[in-house]
Amino acid sequence: MDSLPIVIPAAPAQPARPSLPIIAALVPVASGVVLWLVTGSLLSLCFAALGPLMLFAAVVDGRRSRRAARRRAEVEEEKGWARAEDELRERHESERMLRRHRDPDVVSALVDPPLREGRRPDPETALVVGSGARTSAVRAVGGGEGERAREFQVRCGRIEQVPITAPLGRGIALRGPAVLAAAASRALAVQLCLRFGPSQLALVGAAVEHLGLSALPHARASGRAAFRLELLVHGSSAVPDADARVWLLPPGQAVPDGITSVIDIAEAQRAHLRTAEGVVDVMPEFLSRGQAGAVSSELEEESDDVLPIPDLVLLGDLPQEASATSLATTVGRGAGEDIVLDLVEDGPHAIVTGTTGSGKSELLVSWVTALASTYGPDRVVFVLADFKGGTAFDPLRALPHVVAVVTDLDPAGARRGVSSLTAELRRRETVLADAYARDIVQVDMPRLVIVVDEFAALLQEHPDLATVFTDIAARGRALGMHLVLGTQRAVGVVRDALAANCPLRVSLRVGDAADSRAVIGSDAASAIGGGPESRGLGLVRRPRDQDARTVRVALTRSEDVALAAARWGSSAVPQSPWLPPLPRRIALACLRETTPPGAVVLGRADLPESQAQPLETLQVGRDKGIALIGQSRSGRTAAIRTIAAQWPGAVLVPTDPEGAWDAVCGLVTDGGRAQQAALILCDDLDAQLDALPHEHAAHLAQLWERLIRGGSQSTFVLTATRAHGAAGRILDLLPRRALLRTSGRTDHLAAGGDAEGYLRDRPPGRARIGDREVQIAWVPEQRLRSTRAGHLRATTPAWRPQASMTAVVSAGAPQAIADLARAFPDHTVGSPADLRTAAPANPVVLIADAETWQREWALWQRVRVEGDVLVRAEHPVELRQLTGIRELPPFARSHAGRAWLVRGAESPRRVVIDAWNSGQ
Repeated sequence: MDSLPIVIPAAPAQPARPSLPIIAALVPVASGVVLWLVTGSLLSLCFAALGPLMLFAAVVDGRRSRRAARRRAEVEEEKGWARAEDELRERHESERMLRRHRDPDVVSALVDPPLREGRRPDPETALVVGSGARTSAVRAVGGGEGERAREFQVRCGRIEQVPITAPLGRGIALRGPAVLAAAASRALAVQLCLRFGPSQLALVGAAVEHLGLSALPHARASGRAAFRLELLVHGSSAVPDADARVWLLPPGQAVPDGITSVIDIAEAQRAHLRTAEGVVDVMPEFLSRGQAGAVSSELEEESDDVLPIPDLVLLGDLPQEASATSLATTVGRGAGEDIVLDLVEDGPHAIVTGTTGSGKSELLVSWVTALASTYGPDRVVFVLADFKGGTAFDPLRALPHVVAVVTDLDPAGARRGVSSLTAELRRRETVLADAYARDIVQVDMPRLVIVVDEFAALLQEHPDLATVFTDIAARGRALGMHLVLGTQRAVGVVRDALAANCPLRVSLRVGDAADSRAVIGSDAASAIGGGPESRGLGLVRRPRDQDARTVRVALTRSEDVALAAARWGSSAVPQSPWLPPLPRRIALACLRETTPPGAVVLGRADLPESQAQPLETLQVGRDKGIALIGQSRSGRTAAIRTIAAQWPGAVLVPTDPEGAWDAVCGLVTDGGRAQQAALILCDDLDAQLDALPHEHAAHLAQLWERLIRGGSQSTFVLTATRAHGAAGRILDLLPRRALLRTSGRTDHLAAGGDAEGYLRDRPPGRARIGDREVQIAWVPEQRLRSTRAGHLRATTPAWRPQASMTAVVSAGAPQAIADLARAFPDHTVGSPADLRTAAPANPVVLIADAETWQREWALWQRVRVEGDVLVRAEHPVELRQLTGIRELPPFARSHAGRAWLVRGAESPRRVVIDAWNSGQ
């Protein structure tokens, strides 16, 4: 029903009277008078006559325009009223149909049989006593204060020919002519018989035979739990234990005690309903004896109406009989029959709908338990997917038939499990092809039943998996794969391609009639009440059923599951449709598969769509390499350790900046050794570059790029925290990338990953390589040493004076002189000024800061020619200024006793001065 009000068209506004062009009319008058005064010609006065003519023409034209505007407004108003009247009729008709559906009389109940719930009538049961006028929910707004608008608003708020109801209470009295009162009471009794079964309603009393209702099955019902409705005529004796009575009284007769609703019938089309709330005009519904007999015959033929639907059914009380070729099992009880569902004969797939609290999860649990108690794991196995909290299927984990349970609490596991079903399809196809079979019946393989609770939630989290289920639905029959999809709503969730392959339908209570029609073909499921007595009450429609059949779903107890598990406890463990998930740690020693020559094992990959977990390897000398990116404690260093443990000749670039500089420079300088190295490893590349000054970092990055581009026979394994800046450019040169745990989704995407592959809680050593999850192999922690790395990394030598004269550039010259004097007692250590005062016989070491050496430029030049120059690592600028060397010296750590040694025209070399390295 539309809740928006109807907009009443506004009354047409009166067109405004146009203003007279007085000024324009005075202009020709003034002009004519002026011309007459100037020329004296009387003809000029004729020009002045144009002013009055213009005024007259303006008046005539304004009246014509107003009439035209008024006519247009009246036409638009009538069109608006016509639209409002049409909308009112449509809304009243929709409201009338809804009220008749909610409160059906005999005619409505015959056209659209109401769903019979497992409860009997009570004093609050609404009984349709006729039709009449009631307040409507339709409202109208706008239109002003006109009489027509007020009359339209009144008509909107009042609807004719809708059901008038009264509570059954202790009974109803009908007063009027005998024929009319009998026909009206007959209609009331038949109405209740159509709404309630014989187990809920029993007709008793002397008037049953008099009214011709003895053929009704309710007149023969004797159930103790039935509501006893007594039909009486004036002068007959009442039954003491009747729950309610319908009295037929002559006009003016006093109403018996306990009756709170009285219908006074004046004539066939007019009656009055008198209740405690007032008097209402009604038009009663009448039913003849012949019509009542026809209804009795129809009710007699319907088995569902003869026997009741039980209030409670236990799964252990239902008989189960195994079928040799199908999966038939009893899941509930209807009116006088056990409801059997067969996924093979009625399926191969099923849809189960029901709102929260309707008993949908209980139905799925009972269905699985019934199958497990009837058929062994060699006949049927289950994959259970719970996307409504992860606990609905917990009791079923004890069944040996259950090979996997996936929940929304583990999104990655759920995606992996459902994706693996595609591989299971291919595996079963292969088995049938190898056996030259067309159906699973011809091979020794159990059927796989996939049960999903809250299918809509699964698709909301993983929308791309809809194609997987559509594929299973299309090919599952011959392969023995069956779907049981539970969802609160079917419309907009289950696609047509999927629904077309799900002929077995079960609908519990739903809130929307469209969902009921989509599943069982009628509105019956939406008419189920919302009370506790409706839990587990639903309708089943199998391909062989012409109409949906009402069922009370069986309730499963813990002992039912225990008995099923115990019965098949000694059976062989069925094969899971997918391999177990990768462990959080895989020892390298456990990977026993044979690897190709020249390959190292990175770890084990997980390919659920192929039901495979192959080794992830790296071909040394053939593959360019791989970059591993991840935050701290994500497994970067452990991966380097694993690879180095498998390749004794690997070059492990040191982690300290000086060692990294020396190793990379050595590899680039000696290209032959780089080719022989074959496998070059570097951990924390970005940290190494960040630890260097900008100029050294840029140069080292260029060396890495030269090394990777030129190393055609080398394989590189580099790790970093983030793929940004210079490190990112180096990592981009490697064709493969492994993404370990990152600090956030942004870093994962920036490193080249996709949103689907991001896992916030990715375990250490778990990497995303392409579209595969890989667990990097693990070896125990140990300090790795590589002979090649040791060879390429030139250890920083300790400096000892070798020339007859050495110039040292150092701040704090007095302390530096004292330190070197103690370290080298056989040398003369002093400042440049000391050399001028004495001529020492021993080799000389002169120490001064840069400014002093600039003042002693002649002495500096002499040393540059005859001796050695030593510049502390804290003075890189002074090295260039004093020596004129423009090439970048090797990196040297500051405040660690490092210095650069320059000898003649040679390049600077890094040395360590032990006297300045104490405690470092």
